[in-house]
Amino acid sequence: MHTNAKLIQSFYTAFQNMDADGMKNCYHPDVFFSDPAFPELKGEQVGAMWSMLIENLKKSKGEWRLEFNQIQADDTKGSAHWEAHYTLSSTGNQVHNIIEAQFVFRDGKIVKHVDSFNFYRWARMGFGFKGVLFGWAPFFKKKVQTTVKLLLIKYMDRISRERLAKN
Repeated sequence: MHTNAKLIQSFYTAFQNMDADGMKNCYHPDVFFSDPAFPELKGEQVGAMWSMLIENLKKSKGEWRLEFNQIQADDTKGSAHWEAHYTLSSTGNQVHNIIEAQFVFRDGKIVKHVDSFNFYRWARMGFGFKGVLFGWAPFFKKKVQTTVKLLLIKYMDRISRERLAKN
């Protein structure tokens, strides 16, 4: 197995185990991440997003399961298929998200990670009737993106304050 395929495997194994630090260790400091809910995150934002999501998963009383396969990688790029089963914290609804991931590597780390999934399918599961009615609409997707970006900013601010309080 190629070293970068092992890196992808390590990333998703850490995710399965809800180990945000393990996931962050797979990323290059200059990492770029994007998916339909969290478009265009950079650097520390990426690790903070995974930490925030894992913190929410740990608080959730719902199911958490992640499966991954079809890992492919060479010296510069890679891909994987993964599926997440979880409870969306904001609604309490069960989600089964099916994701295709694309990676670019630099210096033995992931420097670019782009996840693709059907936003409308995800919105229908996550938001129920509201997702069925509006999940296809650009304004709904933009509202979700704005909401989660604000949650990420608040999370990062809280973590910074907690670090300062410890010192």
